[in-house]
Amino acid sequence: MEWAIYLSGEIHTDWRQQIIQGCEANNLAVNFSSAVTDHEASDAAGDVLGPEDNHFWRDHKSAKVNAIRTKNLIEQCDIAIIRFGDKYKQWNAAFDAGYCAALGTPYITLHNDDIIHPLKEVDAAALAWATSPEQVVELLTYIINKS
Repeated sequence: MEWAIYLSGEIHTDWRQQIIQGCEANNLAVNFSSAVTDHEASDAAGDVLGPEDNHFWRDHKSAKVNAIRTKNLIEQCDIAIIRFGDKYKQWNAAFDAGYCAALGTPYITLHNDDIIHPLKEVDAAALAWATSPEQVVELLTYIINKS
């Protein structure tokens, strides 16, 4: 069986690549998906539908276009890894976690311990909390390979 893993959240570091490389090194049968991680492209996703003078409506259209991708990928995944970084507040990641919780899709949060308090509800619904991509790879190795 190949596991579908959705990688959600922070886009400014290489955590996704670290997890992908770690899973490859452990020969895990996984298929990764993610939201669009090119920030400018994501922000402009709705621009094809016409220009907007008001930033709210530009963001609104782009969020809906992006949701076509993220909604389907989350619904199809076996497990989600949801990363909260230090530099920006990832409201989209919190939304993805809530969507996973509502669907009953297992997810692992990935964040430093200095943001435990603001993420207490998100972590409460997670099935694991990791502080490094290496821990995520160890968890996935156990989940996928142990019999």
